[in-house]
Amino acid sequence: MTNNNLKSRLLNGETVYGPFCKLQDPSVVEIAALADFDFVILDMEHGPLSVETIQNISRAAKAQSLEVVVRVSENMPASILRVLDIGVNSVQVPQVSTKEDAQEVVKSSYFYPQGERGMCRYVRAADYTNTEKQTYFSSAESDTLTIVHIEGLAGIENLAEIISINGIDVIFLGPYDLSQSCGVPGEVHHSLVVSKMQEAVMLAKANNKIIGTFCESPSDAHKWRDLGVQYISYSVDVGIILNAYKEITKQLKN
Repeated sequence: MTNNNLKSRLLNGETVYGPFCKLQDPSVVEIAALADFDFVILDMEHGPLSVETIQNISRAAKAQSLEVVVRVSENMPASILRVLDIGVNSVQVPQVSTKEDAQEVVKSSYFYPQGERGMCRYVRAADYTNTEKQTYFSSAESDTLTIVHIEGLAGIENLAEIISINGIDVIFLGPYDLSQSCGVPGEVHHSLVVSKMQEAVMLAKANNKIIGTFCESPSDAHKWRDLGVQYISYSVDVGIILNAYKEITKQLKN
């Protein structure tokens, strides 16, 4: 059992959709929930979000029953720990390229015996000690969702070893960084990029591993869904707003 609804849905074989979010206003995630997205990914790697801001945004998301994932800025224990301590239980870790990288994610994300996450119950994740300590420490393993972000050819080449690490829940393929690694920066539909991603999807599915990716059109989302991708990040809040504004002004000024 897990109290992480996003993890439960993925383990049950569902496909879920959510945008990356860089804007710092909690209204953005409330609107995402009202639009019927399943989750949001709060972006600390490429956005200006702080831990304090994410804590407040998470409160707004919880009020709307929207699941929150945080993409931390780096694969470091303190970066992962601070996000988990404020009550976010789904972390997406960038730049995972090797088995050792994946092992570090697990160490940072789980308490003993699976990991070495720093222990403190005086945090929001434990309801500020209102949750009995043994319940909190023992439930963290089942409630935590770990997502590793594969962004280059090295990660694709080492994927079989990365998949073998117990405690990694989702393999996320980043098409833009992969395109750069393939020598065709930004060309996410290039045959080399697509073939490498398809290769990774097939390997993950053959090993019963949940897989995710990023896309910018419904047609691409449907293509990857039909190949077995369950965790689909659809675009970014700032781009979604810009495109909607541009479409409106185009019609107004035509």
